[in-house]
Amino acid sequence: MKQVTKLALAAVVAGMAVNAAAYEQGDWILRAGAVTVAPDEDSDSIVLPTAPPTVLPGVSVDNDTQLSIIPVYMVTDNWAIEVLAATPFEHDITVDGVGIPAGSIKHLPPTVSMQWYPRGGQKGWQPYVGAGVNYTFIFDEKVDPALAGALNGLLGATEADLSLDDSFGLAAQVGVDIPLSDNWAINAAVWYIDIDTTAKIRTDVGTVAFDVDIDPWVYNVGIAYRF
Repeated sequence: MKQVTKLALAAVVAGMAVNAAAYEQGDWILRAGAVTVAPDEDSDSIVLPTAPPTVLPGVSVDNDTQLSIIPVYMVTDNWAIEVLAATPFEHDITVDGVGIPAGSIKHLPPTVSMQWYPRGGQKGWQPYVGAGVNYTFIFDEKVDPALAGALNGLLGATEADLSLDDSFGLAAQVGVDIPLSDNWAINAAVWYIDIDTTAKIRTDVGTVAFDVDIDPWVYNVGIAYRF
């Protein structure tokens, strides 16, 4: 009975996809859902000016999930422009090797892409690929008390501040809209975004700078509405 139910549900979804209207030039599509930024980071070592120098392996950046808002405009039946936007992401940063919490940051990574829809103008599923550019705004950087305490013990620093530069880079994506009706669809998409930044830890006894390639995979699952 369960197998019959699954087959019936699959048939209904397939029927919806076949009967849904095709994407066409001039259509607006609004996607929204849950988007996860999963950094695939690579960090330079952190060299503290002790005698001899203290070398830490680098940092790790954790994942975060927020709400996505993704407008799309069909320039032709097959080509579209998309803007990936979301509520601000917040990531905790940890010093590798010693596991000390370093701090946290927030960022907004708006990404503009040109997309190609191979089945544009046809009914049914709408897979797509895209490429574009990203500008990541990094703000509200905070030093964790654990790092501040470690810097005090190693350097005698009584003040500490964390900052990361904004980033400009390329992005690539794949995705699909699975129609539920003429206007509604389920969307799933993944991006790879080039986000490279320089982190600076400023203290009252000096500044330490190191490069961090965040380079996240970004995953979105949600709904889409075609106007």
